[in-house]
Amino acid sequence: MEKRPELLSPAGDAERLQAALYFGADAVYLGGEAFGMRSAPKNFSADALAEAVQQAHQTGAKVYLTCNTLPRNAEIDRLPAFLQHAADCGVDAFIVADIGVLALCKRYAENIPVHISTQAGVVHYAAARAFYDLGAKRVVLARELSLSEIAEIRAKTPSALELECFVHGAMCVSFSGRCLLSNYLTGRDANRGACAQPCRWAFALTEKSREGQYFPISEEPDGTYILNSKDLCMIEHIPELVAAGVDSFKIEGRAKSAYYTAVITNAYRAAIDGYLQSPSPDYHPAPWVIAETEKVSYREYCTGFYFDSPETTANISLAGGYRRAWDVVALVRGWEDGYLLCEQRNKFCVGDTLEALERGKPPFTFRADDLQNGAGEAIDAAPHPTMRVRVRCDTPLPAGSILRKQA
Repeated sequence: MEKRPELLSPAGDAERLQAALYFGADAVYLGGEAFGMRSAPKNFSADALAEAVQQAHQTGAKVYLTCNTLPRNAEIDRLPAFLQHAADCGVDAFIVADIGVLALCKRYAENIPVHISTQAGVVHYAAARAFYDLGAKRVVLARELSLSEIAEIRAKTPSALELECFVHGAMCVSFSGRCLLSNYLTGRDANRGACAQPCRWAFALTEKSREGQYFPISEEPDGTYILNSKDLCMIEHIPELVAAGVDSFKIEGRAKSAYYTAVITNAYRAAIDGYLQSPSPDYHPAPWVIAETEKVSYREYCTGFYFDSPETTANISLAGGYRRAWDVVALVRGWEDGYLLCEQRNKFCVGDTLEALERGKPPFTFRADDLQNGAGEAIDAAPHPTMRVRVRCDTPLPAGSILRKQA
């Protein structure tokens, strides 16, 4: 049997953590209230972190805590207590980008493994081996590497050193996320978890003597997204990733929705499991698995730099914006007497065609011909956020399943 790669999913808050665990993540990465590269999600307080670790461990999943900002002098004195508390909570690893933080991890939480963040920009085997010699258990390789370069790193580093790579999600126009554009335009530090993502904005040219007159860089009337990266999607290339020696398949998206986390985790869980059942260089996921990647909000997909170098293609999406064809309408909390017991997420009505998604199974559609409120009274629509609703469905679904409809 082929070595089983780890499926690593993002968890921006408790709801997204639950989605990742239910839909099959082997591990999750999340942030505390400081030192993480995503300040927009709710993240986890000191008490919530302990609960999150306990919940993950009950399902057999691991928790990796992000400590991958580049802290300044004034913050360093707070780091030892942060690390010690995380160790007491039972986190399975720290993700760090700074060798000073790495040294503090080894000093104040010596029994907790350390993973080197993609922010460190590891692009060759000498750097990977150097981090291993400093005590790192894993390196998260730079997204700019090709599969052949990853395979060479695998061949020239100790087998005990794990290699982690991003396989899905947003990409950064700057090398390994090292960018000052947000700092310059908004004052928000991208390397301290507060990126405003100005690379996603539409830009146009101006001429000094024509104040207020804008010139689109392309023929599009609203300008052009010259810095807007496509999204990464490697779900059709599981065999190549395994052959290159990737130990952990990482999904980007701690700032994405719980629905996004659920759907993409489920798709990669099904793709990986399908490959492991019949390992072959020619393995291809089932069509429904690939289709799932287009049932979330996403930008135009590409395969990153795994097959083409940055010098060959910049993977820029000139269209800008997201594609979204589906909306989650409810989360399933149980099934009783022919009804799904649900919690509403977006409005849906009697007569709507809904699609149900259960972990590891192809989705199926049914018509919502019978809706009831929490008291069992007939209703025409479920318009209120988080309201309890009963939906007639002959097929039982376990708690955690999702109902959605086309947007």
